[in-house]
Amino acid sequence: MAVIPATTTDPTAGLPPAQAAQLKKAAHDFEAMAINELLKPMFDTVDTSGGPFGGGAAEQTWRPMMVEAMAKQMEQAGGLGLSQPVLESLVRAQAARGDINRGSNE
Repeated sequence: MAVIPATTTDPTAGLPPAQAAQLKKAAHDFEAMAINELLKPMFDTVDTSGGPFGGGAAEQTWRPMMVEAMAKQMEQAGGLGLSQPVLESLVRAQAARGDINRGSNE
């Protein structure tokens, strides 16, 4: 199996700062959402009745928010490495549609 090296260049180089920030945020948000979806089944199988909060309806209500917060923290700590390829794909997709304003100060 061939290993494809990660790119080290910024695919948003030359884009207006606001557009680059928007694309980077979308890529990071996507990775956090993907991590969240991976964590959900793991927490669905945990028996919390003997835990410090005792389980129950309140804990079940708050658990999705806890898992989402954990996913965001994991992404901010480096995540799974999905945000860079997602960012590259977003830049390519917008360039193909003509939505990229390279060199513009907008």
